[in-house]
Amino acid sequence: MSAQGFGYWLQWQVGLCAVIITGPSIIALKYVKNSKQEPLNSVDLWSTCWKSVDPIWLLFYRAFAFLCLAKMLYDFFAIFPMFTLVFYTQWTFILVTLYFGLGTIISAHGCFVARNELKGKPKSKSQQKAGFFGNLMQIMYLTSAGASMLTDIVFWCLILPFLTSMEFEMTLLIGAMHAVNAGFLIVDTALNRLPFPSLGFVYFVLFGSLYITFQWTIHALGVDWWPYPFLELNTPWAPVCYFGLALVHIPCYWIYTLVVKAKGSILPKLFPRAFVHSQQTRVRGRRFDAQKNMSKTKVKIEKNKIEKQRDPSCARQVKVK
Repeated sequence: MSAQGFGYWLQWQVGLCAVIITGPSIIALKYVKNSKQEPLNSVDLWSTCWKSVDPIWLLFYRAFAFLCLAKMLYDFFAIFPMFTLVFYTQWTFILVTLYFGLGTIISAHGCFVARNELKGKPKSKSQQKAGFFGNLMQIMYLTSAGASMLTDIVFWCLILPFLTSMEFEMTLLIGAMHAVNAGFLIVDTALNRLPFPSLGFVYFVLFGSLYITFQWTIHALGVDWWPYPFLELNTPWAPVCYFGLALVHIPCYWIYTLVVKAKGSILPKLFPRAFVHSQQTRVRGRRFDAQKNMSKTKVKIEKNKIEKQRDPSCARQVKVK
């Protein structure tokens, strides 16, 4: 139990803060359960929104981003081993790293399957509904988008200018960790063709609630230090701080939504012949699927011709009929 004892958790502001946290979480869970979203196609996970950009370049970019983020996370863990999972920044950074790691694997698999299909090997299907890992990748992408915006905005606009009294030393590594996460995601957004539905805001809210729950749990188990001063519960201003944290999720996700909308509105005007419009992505997938089926049909016809040439009895039977 925390050093403050049970009295610390029986304060009126603690109960009000708990309502502020659990209320949106319950609503979010019900929304996820009752939501009916259009199924995600597996081809959307690894292909690009550019006509002339091969998906293998998206694979290379995701692999590069994963290696850079993993190296920075390793360096931070080597310097601050006890604080890796305490800050929201590290939670977000780990999530973004895992997204690029999973995205690299799915991109590699998609490129491999697509090349096999173009060669006429009908063993796999690239134009199919995304499975568990595909949907998990999209959830990580949507959550990382909002969490990166929240991390960087709070750090650069609130913590760094106004909370200088904290035992905090600004280093190149810490500054980079509050910038490259959103930077890598924005470049990935400019390349990929993943949909960005409003349902992602729900996962973003659940991610934040999970972090607050984690902080309350370790605090109840004896950790008396809060990583952020505005998480302190032993103040009558705590409900105001927690309510403000809940509200700030809205503009953070909205900002990244504007980035996605700008991608779909500005880039087509700048590059009308190179960019694939959002409505054309489905058509592009259907054309790819049609070309794949046509190639399979041609292969079957060629095989039948070869078999008939090798077996003259089949040709005689056809003539008799």
